[in-house]
Amino acid sequence: MQSLLGLIDIILSLYGWAVLIAVILSWLITFNVINTSNRPVYMIVDFFYRITEPVFRWVRRFIPSFGSLDISPIVVLLAIWFLRSLLREYGGRLLY
Repeated sequence: MQSLLGLIDIILSLYGWAVLIAVILSWLITFNVINTSNRPVYMIVDFFYRITEPVFRWVRRFIPSFGSLDISPIVVLLAIWFLRSLLREYGGRLLY
């Protein structure tokens, strides 16, 4: 059981990093720092978009719109940090 909880913690950690990378990539595209017409760059950006956008879209259904400000990545990161904290706090108790 402890191995499963450790695996879930690692997956949540990796997804948190993916969210941060997706946000940074979107900023770099917005400010025209990177060019998505370059095929390898497009493939990387598309990968992070495909793994994060379904969760962002689900969160956006419940959060009101703030105009051009998208706070769904912040909500997702807070949820990940909360779940990881719960796993660490109560994970050991599940074994007994």
